[in-house]
Amino acid sequence: MQGWKRNLWVLWIGVFFTSASFSMVIPFLPIFLPQIGVHEHIEMWAGLLFSAAFFAGAIASPFWGSVADKYGRKPMIIRAGFCLFIIYSLTAFVTNPYQLLALRISQGLLTGFIPGSIALIGTNTPGNKVGYALSMISTASASGGILGPLLGGGIAHLVGNRWAFGSAGIFTLISTILVIFWVTEENFTPSKKRGSVKNDIKEAWRNRPFMLVLILTVVTAGSIMTIEPVLPLYIVKLGGSVDKASLLAGIVFSLPGIASALFAPIWGKWADKVGFHRVLVVGLLGGGLGTLAQILFSEIIGFSIIRFVFGVFFCAVYPALNGLVVKSTEEDFRGRAFGLSQTANQIGGMIGPMIGGFIGGIFPVQMVFVVTGILLIVAMGAALWKGKGLNRLSIRKSNA
Repeated sequence: MQGWKRNLWVLWIGVFFTSASFSMVIPFLPIFLPQIGVHEHIEMWAGLLFSAAFFAGAIASPFWGSVADKYGRKPMIIRAGFCLFIIYSLTAFVTNPYQLLALRISQGLLTGFIPGSIALIGTNTPGNKVGYALSMISTASASGGILGPLLGGGIAHLVGNRWAFGSAGIFTLISTILVIFWVTEENFTPSKKRGSVKNDIKEAWRNRPFMLVLILTVVTAGSIMTIEPVLPLYIVKLGGSVDKASLLAGIVFSLPGIASALFAPIWGKWADKVGFHRVLVVGLLGGGLGTLAQILFSEIIGFSIIRFVFGVFFCAVYPALNGLVVKSTEEDFRGRAFGLSQTANQIGGMIGPMIGGFIGGIFPVQMVFVVTGILLIVAMGAALWKGKGLNRLSIRKSNA
C-alpha cells in the first residue's frame, strides 16, 4: 500500500476514535452541570465551558503549528493524543464547575489531534487526491461524531456521565497508539525560519487568498457553534422527556454526522474536479438555509429530518476550507498555516457559544437558529463575492 494511503486509513481510524471521544463529552456538558451543583444560569455556564477551550486553543494553536513545521506533524499528533487522554480521564472525577472549566482550558492549550492529522494528510497526499483525502478525514470525524453521542448517551443513560467521560479517554489513547506505530511522515522538510507568531501573522496577511480562508473559518465556526450550548436543552423541550435527555440528545446530535459520513466523499471528489471554492459556496448556502428551516418544526421528528438535511450540505464546508488552506499556502508554511486556521476556528468557536448562550438565556431559543442561519448565508456571500481568485487557484493546483 502506498504511504499516503496507509496514513489516510490509519489517521481515519485515529480521527474516528478521537472525534467519538470528543462527542461523548461535549454535547452532554449542559446536562451534566446540575449533577455538579449548577442549578442557575445553566445556559451561561454552558456557553462559558464551550468557549473556554476555544479561547485557550486560539492562543496555543499558532505555537503548536510553528513547532509542527520544525519537528513534524506526527509528534504533535502524539502529544495532543496523550494530553486528551489525561484530560478526559480527569473529567470523570470533577466535583464542581470550576474544575471542569480548568480542564476545558487545559484541553484548548494542549490538544490538536484532528488539526494535526489534517495537516499531515494535506502535506503527504498527491495534489490531485487532496480533496478526496481531506473529505475522507472529514468522514472519519463525522462517523466518530455519530458513534460518540450515541455511545456517550447510552453509557450516560445506563451508568452516568462520569463513565462516559472516562471511556472517552480510553478511546483517545487507542487513537494515539495507532499513530505511533503505523503513521509515517515522509514529505516533511523542517522549516529553517525562526518561529514567531508575529511573523507568521505578517506572512499570512500578505497572502490575501489565505486571509479570506481564515475570515471565512472564523465566521463559519462562530455561526455553527452558537447552537451547541442550547441544542441539548432544546431537544429535551421538543422531546418532552427529561429522563431520557442524554440518549435523545445523542441521537439527534448524530444525524448531521450520519449525513456527513454518507455525503462527504461525494463532495470531496467533486472538489477535486471543480475546485474547493465552489463546493464551499454550495455548502455554506445549504447549511444556512438548513439551519433557518429548523425553526419551522415544533416536534422532534420534523426537526430531526431537517438536522439531517443540514448535515448533507454543511459537511462540505470544513473539508473545503482545509483544502483551500493547502492550495493557498507553500509547503514550508503549511504547519503554521493550519495552526492559524485552527486559531481562526477556535476564535469562532469561542465567540459562537457565548453568543448562543447569551441569546438562548434572553430570547426564545429559535432566535439562536435565526442568527446562525444568517451568519452562514453571510459567509456564503463573502466567499462568492471575494473568492473568485481563490477558485481559480484551487482548480489550477488540483490539476497540477
